[in-house]
Amino acid sequence: MARSTARKRALNTLYEADEKGQDIESLLQERIKRPGAQTPLPEYAIQIVHGVAKHFDDINRILNERSTSWPVRRMAVIDRNILRIACWEMLYNPEIPSKVAIDEALTLAKTLCDSDTPAFVHGLLSAVERDQPSLEEDADAARKRAEEAARISDLAEAEAAQAEAKQSEAAESETEGSDPGRAEGAQAEASGPAASETAASQAEDAEAPAERPDEAASPGASLDDLSLELPPELG
Repeated sequence: MARSTARKRALNTLYEADEKGQDIESLLQERIKRPGAQTPLPEYAIQIVHGVAKHFDDINRILNERSTSWPVRRMAVIDRNILRIACWEMLYNPEIPSKVAIDEALTLAKTLCDSDTPAFVHGLLSAVERDQPSLEEDADAARKRAEEAARISDLAEAEAAQAEAKQSEAAESETEGSDPGRAEGAQAEASGPAASETAASQAEDAEAPAERPDEAASPGASLDDLSLELPPELG
């Protein structure tokens, strides 16, 4: 009984989203946050709506391939959403036997739809049940592909984050290498006490008088002491 009520609440949400042309998930979040006069959505109703939204395109394709009279887009809004719920339960919720999903869909159709709808719903869902093994294999393969795609996407994001981190580290290293503070420090060292002492010493050397050529020899040195070699004609 609880799940039957949840199906009706899920059907209300799907019907409203379909009528308004609104995204299913966004409307679901609105109903969860602001249920209005109604009681909060049952957990199973939320699960159904999430499931139909997630597999929406696949469910429509499966129904279209087995509907001999009406494509999904031309079905009555209430009819196609009853079928979507049943199809999701049959193919994507292993807790619900297919017979139960079909019976619940027929109950909703008899209560809410035109008199010829139950027969149409029964025939279409019976075709889904007949092809269920292959459809479940397709669904499982699609799930694995989605998981693999998600894994590859996660790896790509991780690699991109690592590359960005390395680029950031390299940029920081370059910034530190050309840090103006370091250059100012080096300039300050060049103009520090040691540099001042060197400059003072150079200034003293510049102020000292230069030696004259005749002062290069020691005082009192004679011509003989200098050992000059005279030319023969002067000797």
